[in-house]
Amino acid sequence: MRISGFLVSIFLLGAVHPLAAQTTVLTLDDVTKIALQQNIDVLQAQNNVEAVNSQLTAAYGNYLPTLAASGGWNRSQTVRSGGQTQIIEGIPITSPASKTLQNSFSAGASANLPLFDGLAREATLSGSRSRMAAAELGSTRVQQAIVYSVSSSYLNILRNRELVRVSEENLRRDQRQLERIEESNRVGALSIADVYRQQSQVAGDELDLITAQNNFAKSKADLVAILALDPAVEYEFTDPSIRAQMDSVEVKATLSKYGDLRMAVAQALENRPDYKAALENYNAAESGVRGASSTYWPSVNASASYGMFSNTLKALSVQDYNLNWGVSLRWLLFDGFGREQQVQTAKVSRTNAELDLAQAEKDIAVEVKKALLDLDASRKLWEVSQKALVSAGQDRRIAEERYNLGGGTLLDLLVANASYVGAQANLVNSVAGFLISKYNAEFALGERSF
Repeated sequence: MRISGFLVSIFLLGAVHPLAAQTTVLTLDDVTKIALQQNIDVLQAQNNVEAVNSQLTAAYGNYLPTLAASGGWNRSQTVRSGGQTQIIEGIPITSPASKTLQNSFSAGASANLPLFDGLAREATLSGSRSRMAAAELGSTRVQQAIVYSVSSSYLNILRNRELVRVSEENLRRDQRQLERIEESNRVGALSIADVYRQQSQVAGDELDLITAQNNFAKSKADLVAILALDPAVEYEFTDPSIRAQMDSVEVKATLSKYGDLRMAVAQALENRPDYKAALENYNAAESGVRGASSTYWPSVNASASYGMFSNTLKALSVQDYNLNWGVSLRWLLFDGFGREQQVQTAKVSRTNAELDLAQAEKDIAVEVKKALLDLDASRKLWEVSQKALVSAGQDRRIAEERYNLGGGTLLDLLVANASYVGAQANLVNSVAGFLISKYNAEFALGERSF
């Protein structure tokens, strides 16, 4: 079998479940969009962005005055029992019993505006902006991870489908060989031992096909789970845009793109959202230090209040009111070392954020290096698999011809056939492996878009 013809057949998209009444066909672009819309990790990351956005809104609100409205009603009751006699100018006077009720109504509004708080508002706003940027970048990285995971799972499905085809082809070939051997045994040309041996081989091929089909079905189930789709629905994953063939020019171009490790690491640090998020977290921690230090400065506030009052609700009018306004200054001189503790805690958080940033840089460098090593290794596997398939095909052809002419044994043919089937599977795995390694390199460098 020619290599080019074999590669053209890689990732053939034939139906595997003919009994399904209706099948939903999904391309790689389709599953990527579905994952970005329905995957739990993506939705949670987006919810985190919304939560941090509310903090940013509150930080802007610190520059606005606080407004409050109030209203009240109060009733006082005085009861005198009477019957007490007092002598006034020689005349005895007995006090009568009495009951007095008095209502009091009030309504008002007040406003307070901080004019200066030691730059705490500015630090809070800066920190909120950094945390908002970090949350958005973190959400972007989660989406990139989902795109990579979906792409890898999609390619794994296509690989397992092709392995099912290889197993089916091998089973049909050995079944035809079994028919020829049984016919030759009936005419006395071959012994019954060859029949038994070939029957055993066919049974082994059937087991291999069942395993391949099961792996194919499970790989589809894994992708359906990532997409949060209904597992009871049958899906067919088809994408003609995925190239089935690879040539040496394309492979060399891919490797040359990531040839220099230092440049690749520098590119990753420039592109990776998670590294940028770590940098924003450090900026937020730096703002936290400035915010904690703001308590060493005095604070200045402006306030105003307006109130109306009356003994009856109908008489409550703007004509009777109280109006107050003014500016206050407050300077905390000593609070039992409480602010020193807050500043120290903020500095520790900043130091930890700086360590996280440095660790993120190291981790990215390691990830990029490993991704490039995997890419180069997958290229070598693809080249070796090509050569091995050519050799195994020739060996199998020769073994079959010798066996048919009576010059070879069935064992020799079975060994050659097993080597050929293994070479087919290795080539399928190497093609899919190279594409997955390419996606992994793009993910490690922060290039996977969506």
